[in-house]
Amino acid sequence: MGANYIGVDIGTSSSKGVLVTDGAVVASATREHSVSRPHPQQVEMDASVWWDEFVSITREIVALSPGPIEAVGVSGMGPCVALTDDSGSPLRPAILYGIDTRAVEQIARLNGELGQETIVETCGSALSTQSVGPKLLWISDNEPEIAARTRRLFMPSSWLVWQLTGQYVLDHHSASQCTPLYDTRSLTWIEPRVERVLPGLRSPRLCWPGDIAGTVTGEAARVTGLREGTPVIAGTIDAWTEAVSVGAHHRGDLMLMYGTTMFLVNTTSERVASDVLWGTVGAFPGSYSLAAGMATSGAITSWARELFGSPAFPTLLAEADAAGPGSNGLLMLPYFSGERSPLSDPDARGTIAGLTVSTTRGDLYRASLEATALGVRHNLQALAAAGGEVKRAIAVGGGTQGGLWTQIVSDVTGLAQVLPTVTIGASFGAAMLAAQATEGADIDAWNPPHRVVTPREELGAFYDELFRMYRDLYDQTKDLTHELVALRSSSTR
Repeated sequence: MGANYIGVDIGTSSSKGVLVTDGAVVASATREHSVSRPHPQQVEMDASVWWDEFVSITREIVALSPGPIEAVGVSGMGPCVALTDDSGSPLRPAILYGIDTRAVEQIARLNGELGQETIVETCGSALSTQSVGPKLLWISDNEPEIAARTRRLFMPSSWLVWQLTGQYVLDHHSASQCTPLYDTRSLTWIEPRVERVLPGLRSPRLCWPGDIAGTVTGEAARVTGLREGTPVIAGTIDAWTEAVSVGAHHRGDLMLMYGTTMFLVNTTSERVASDVLWGTVGAFPGSYSLAAGMATSGAITSWARELFGSPAFPTLLAEADAAGPGSNGLLMLPYFSGERSPLSDPDARGTIAGLTVSTTRGDLYRASLEATALGVRHNLQALAAAGGEVKRAIAVGGGTQGGLWTQIVSDVTGLAQVLPTVTIGASFGAAMLAAQATEGADIDAWNPPHRVVTPREELGAFYDELFRMYRDLYDQTKDLTHELVALRSSSTR
């Protein structure tokens, strides 16, 4: 009988779970959910959703397992801010990662107090809407009653660990995105800064993502159907678990995650700091990462599809393919939720130039795919300037299906992309980490390459020119866009 592992990932728009036996996915389950946007610039979700969906998914796939579950892997979006009291009872909805841009004022204040250069030097990254510290300070400033009761900080993966094992932990990688609270040189919390942003918060015990954080308690076993005593790993943020899922954790590897947002993770063997990207520790001891993340990607393509009445994906992809390079004269900026790296501009907005009465839905859909690809190219430029090195690119995520999007990204960037055999993503990577923690499984052997997407050289000059226009369009419209954001804010007060 083979060894069986469960991996569950809590994402922005859904939770996914897989049952893996001897490296093969034998069952999977998905639960869709949505975020809450209580005010402009705010994006939240109740942590109860994370646990409820984990329980539902786990009960479904445990029933299909050919034998006992050897270990549980967890993963989730992040960095998020879920706050509880000392007993672990949530005090408010969790604040999500960089798509929540509420803490701009707090970013400026912390930069003034600590110094931006000092923050980058100690933490590897500048403060941005991705950072945890300013959001904790926002809670202190705006919700003092909540702040006074707060004792614990969770992210989706650590929340699942807490519910399953009762252990209050956070993995080193997730902690390294808690800027300015974690020192990526010494791999420790900077306790005076924790006390500064939210007095009374107790820093979680630090683990590596693949460490066993604890075992399933009797109560958790009763609810989930897992055996009491089953090991549970610490887990980490989904993009890094996705990188593990496709073996993109060696020096020079670049993981491209095609999801609700587009995320890039370049693994390095030395610590890299950047004021426009995120220099973090990696998924494994001794590894480091230079990461970039767009605020939207699949979120835009989903928006466009819904706008057109949700036609079948094959139909829409065929129409987008027929539109051809340049989308029949359209150029889109993909900043529909502001932009994270490398612009760090929460007030950036989506722009579509070149519309005519002849524009079709295929043109618009392809323009959204090309906009994401142009954003990837922009981030690759910033990555190279910061000291990153790409020897191999591996694509993962739901957006790799269908073939058109990955081809467009390769054409726009000039980058060949390896498509692995399994593209399920972070849930599979979480199961991999669980298997490695308990039996020393060979991660690379679990998911060999399937094929390679190569750029079409004849389109190189065309996309060079389109990229120039893409960068010019932002520079020429950002002031007006910022005025529109301010005007909207004043009209909703």
